[in-house]
Amino acid sequence: MNNYEYLLSDISTLKGVGKSLVSKFRRKNIHTIFDLILSIPSKYVDRTFETKIKDLHIGKIQTVTIIAEKYNFPRVRNLPNKVVCSDGTGKLECVFFNSYEAYIKKILPINKLITISGKITFFRGKYQITNPTHISSDKNKIKKIHSGYNLTEGISDNIFNKIMDEALKNLPIINEWLRPSVLKKIDNIGWNEAVINLHKPKSKIEEKKYINRLIFDEILSTFLINSNIRKNFKKRFKIPKKIYPNLKDQIEKKIGFKFTTDQISALDQINLDISSKEKMFRLLQGDVGTGKTIVSLIAAQNVILNNYQVAFMAPTEILAKQHYELFLKLFGNKINVELLTGKTEYKKKKEILFNLINNKINIIFGTHALFQKKIIFKKLGLIIIDEQHKFGVNQRKKLSEKGGSNCDVLVMSATPIPRTMMMTLYGDMDIVLIKSKPKNRKVIKTYTKDANKIDDVINFVKKEINNNNQIFWVCPLIEDSKKIDHQSVMARYEHLKKIFKNKVSLLHGLIDKDKKDEILNDFLNNKIKILVSTTVIEVGIDFPNATTIIIEDSNKFGLSQLHQLRGRVGRGDKQSNCILLYKKKLSENAKKRLKILKYSSDGFLIAEEDLRMRGYGDLLGFQQSGQKTFRLADPILNADLFLLAEEEVKIIEKENIDLSKYKPLIKLFDKAEVINDLS
Repeated sequence: MNNYEYLLSDISTLKGVGKSLVSKFRRKNIHTIFDLILSIPSKYVDRTFETKIKDLHIGKIQTVTIIAEKYNFPRVRNLPNKVVCSDGTGKLECVFFNSYEAYIKKILPINKLITISGKITFFRGKYQITNPTHISSDKNKIKKIHSGYNLTEGISDNIFNKIMDEALKNLPIINEWLRPSVLKKIDNIGWNEAVINLHKPKSKIEEKKYINRLIFDEILSTFLINSNIRKNFKKRFKIPKKIYPNLKDQIEKKIGFKFTTDQISALDQINLDISSKEKMFRLLQGDVGTGKTIVSLIAAQNVILNNYQVAFMAPTEILAKQHYELFLKLFGNKINVELLTGKTEYKKKKEILFNLINNKINIIFGTHALFQKKIIFKKLGLIIIDEQHKFGVNQRKKLSEKGGSNCDVLVMSATPIPRTMMMTLYGDMDIVLIKSKPKNRKVIKTYTKDANKIDDVINFVKKEINNNNQIFWVCPLIEDSKKIDHQSVMARYEHLKKIFKNKVSLLHGLIDKDKKDEILNDFLNNKIKILVSTTVIEVGIDFPNATTIIIEDSNKFGLSQLHQLRGRVGRGDKQSNCILLYKKKLSENAKKRLKILKYSSDGFLIAEEDLRMRGYGDLLGFQQSGQKTFRLADPILNADLFLLAEEEVKIIEKENIDLSKYKPLIKLFDKAEVINDLS
């Protein structure tokens, strides 16, 4: 057995863990011995200081050595059993509810010195400890720092500590995988030392340095996985493609404005990848409205001019259609372009499949259907994914293998992510950022308003409609709730319909996909003036005539989500507005959050603040998609360790250090299914 395989053993292999305990551990997501060890104590109780009965403090946990003098076992049911004890300076009662006499006599025999520790109470002139859990004739078992855990029902701290003791008793000596220079930066704490002292500390104040060692290992393992995937991807050499630099100038003339510095830089990076012998596996990350799509379409045209095919996947049919129409507008002449969605007729779909395999289609736009097994490309040279949903590392790895030896991969994301999160979620890819927006884009004016002044908002909406503009009206709930005082789309829709008649439509998650697409198309074609919706309105779709978004109960949303919703307007050349409605008096924290949104349009800054204020599990998209990947690490609290791990991985890559020495680390953090080719 390798020295780490013991740690990956099932929790049931530990002495004292029967079927009942196994099921309780499973509820806490503890399946292996390593899972148990990663259950970090939530508190430490210092029982090292021993006192005399006369000096006891009521309400505090105290440790005292006593002699049992007298049992008091009443014959009346429901009355507690008591043991009168003393230490020569006073009396102390040990009170037991629901405990058998035999058990009490065993742990507290008459005239024997026993050390006991517990919370001191005072009842009818006597000191008491009720249902003591820390009691022994061996002082050393009591007089130490005891670990406490967040436990599931049916597992006490005593039981948990006994199981933990059993696990630590057989803890293997793990060969150090960290370099000495890195160890020095984390207080020279070895792995075994960290684990043992974290659960059995000698002092409470040293906890942080022990947990930091384990946090660093967790971060490093994730970064090593990403690095290895990136490295293996780049080993697959391809035929370099020729770059046509005049494409950018042609498009600028067509659209009538200059590209931003960020767009030019991103395009240069992508062109460098396309013309390289190494396959491109890159994320194009940008805020809403920064012009990522046009950069990706120029890259697509470059590949097409090299006589390769391009597949462009979008998360929804309506967005795929918008990308298709934009490409036709920019490059339509002499290029064979197709759109494949769930609504494509069977005959047309069959024709598309035939033309793809015979290289008669240069670029195809569509949804997930593009990557079904039956769809075969003759000469696929570039895959572009407009990634509003979130792919995990495994999915991206499979996708990168789909296109064959000469196929590059470009993934786009419109959700700004703080750097520490980006390193975690997209570390397997090369990343290029677009932060600045085109100069023709006007800043969206953002206002906060008390929901009681709804009539003012209605009057504003009337003026916008008279100017032939459209409005998004977002509410947090579908239907009214007795438990939550939030505005529902149903109630707001009925209210607005009375005022604006057939100019209003309704959209929410319970509406089926075809009907949803129909409603969005009606709004896009200006048949509807007000769209009352939950947060299901799609990211990335251009509604150029929508100039106002109203968000009710705005203080209940995360900053990143509010910023994403705000990005649904401001896509045309008109001045756009975002009105954040709130009910009742705002808390100071809510005021601060809305103020950040009111005065900033920088999605990356907003995401950083959101992460800092709400925690990374709540950041837009990650909680919903199960992307909270760390058990111990936190991208804000442990930012220094993230940066240290990033620095270390760069050194490992640069010096081409053999990853096999890190195999135990990678295996322990359950990444073996992603990286199983280590020797």
